[in-house]
Amino acid sequence: MRPIRTRLTTPLLTLTTLIVALNMTSGGIQPAAASTYPSSSGLALRGGATLAPPRILDLVSDPVALSQVVEDQDGSERRNDTNTEVTYKLQAEVLFAKDSTRLTISSQPRIAAIAREINQQQPAKVRVFGFTDNLGSSAHGDVLSTQRAQAVQTALADGLPSTVSFATQGFGERHPIASNTAEAGRRKNRRVEISFQPTER
Repeated sequence: MRPIRTRLTTPLLTLTTLIVALNMTSGGIQPAAASTYPSSSGLALRGGATLAPPRILDLVSDPVALSQVVEDQDGSERRNDTNTEVTYKLQAEVLFAKDSTRLTISSQPRIAAIAREINQQQPAKVRVFGFTDNLGSSAHGDVLSTQRAQAVQTALADGLPSTVSFATQGFGERHPIASNTAEAGRRKNRRVEISFQPTER
């Protein structure tokens, strides 16, 4: 019995010889001809074809959903749009007086504008979450953030149809978005977030 290696070698040599012969009779394998029409990427393509210009997508810490972020000049309000969700982050100072749960008069136009946007997007549910910095006791922060979220939810509900449901919660000092070691960071952490998923049309 002949070894397997010998039985395979002969057919492979025959096949290789046949391929070489075919290439010789047809003039060999031709490399792609360089086009006189360079593409936008610098590659030369056949027949004058060109590649589309490159597109840069702005991915903001989210590998799945594309994000677009818009922020007020002073950073007091921030809107983050992805292909699945819209989120507003409003610093507490633009909504409430210090340590208060009563909305200021100046906050009402902001909330009314967000309510109009929610009406246009027609979500089934709106989430309103409150957050504080780490000053004071954790228990006080939990109560304050919950009551502030409820105050914003009540104001939003006045401008929305009754079919919209709400999920409202206060997280206190949990889930900070900035360092609490300086006032600039604590100001960002004292916030109310309003988020919803637009209805597909």
